[in-house]
Amino acid sequence: MNTSTRLFLLEVDRILAKIRNLRYRYLPSGTLFPEELDMYDSYVIREALHNCLAHQDYSLGRRIGLVEFPDRLLYTNGGSFIPITVERVIERDGPPDYYRNPFLVDAMVSLGMIDTIGSGILKMFNKQRDRFFPLPEYDLSEEKTVKVTIEGKILDQNYTQLLRDRPLALQTVMLLDRVQKGHSLTDEQARFLRQQGLLEGRKPNYHISMLVANKTGQEAEYIRNRAFDDEHYKKMILEYLKTFKKASRKKLEKLLWDKLPDVLSDSQKRNKVKNLLAALRTVGLIRSVGYADWELVG
Repeated sequence: MNTSTRLFLLEVDRILAKIRNLRYRYLPSGTLFPEELDMYDSYVIREALHNCLAHQDYSLGRRIGLVEFPDRLLYTNGGSFIPITVERVIERDGPPDYYRNPFLVDAMVSLGMIDTIGSGILKMFNKQRDRFFPLPEYDLSEEKTVKVTIEGKILDQNYTQLLRDRPLALQTVMLLDRVQKGHSLTDEQARFLRQQGLLEGRKPNYHISMLVANKTGQEAEYIRNRAFDDEHYKKMILEYLKTFKKASRKKLEKLLWDKLPDVLSDSQKRNKVKNLLAALRTVGLIRSVGYADWELVG
């Protein structure tokens, strides 16, 4: 090993040594004994950095970034993502058609720094799945930039418990990971998860299904996230107006606020109440009076 190669390896080790890989403790459902593990898998944090080094577009003259947050790591490198999508990498599980820096890649392969068959990303995903942690997050939205986030904590206890209790294909886990992170699903993806009994809720506010809730002991969270039928909310509004004769929209929001699903944001809850009032007015059951007040018709 020549001097430049040795210095290169030492520099990579020096950077990785700065990461505070603390012990993370969480309490699985159904037990009184917490489990402890490192925030980051050593292979995952090393492979992510090596990929940045191997696939950086050095013609852009940009730096490779590694930012440590209290609960996650953010890697950034310049250049487009050659495989186009992460899903294509997972499905293919093989080397790409070409490398941006073939000589550098060959050197890193010979040193054992990256995999020869192009399975590094797949291995990172499997490592995170086996630890019941969120999967690596690839952000390709910015032109000629690849961002990868590695979470160092559990985002959704239901997701983690599900992985502990049921053997699931990686492609299925990737969809569930999107749900726990609040990302959108296509209609086909949502239909697939529903068929597996893993998903409930209306687009885009998907949440854990009752089948999974029973299995993971999260019935209370399921009830908080489950939406009642709109007719139930309308009936509450009508009963309130029948009792108190008149009410402002703010009072009606207060009436329904805790009954609406927890998965809705504050703005979504306000819009929900607005739409319910509009629907009741359209069918002639209520009307607006004065300044933002509502009352029954007749």
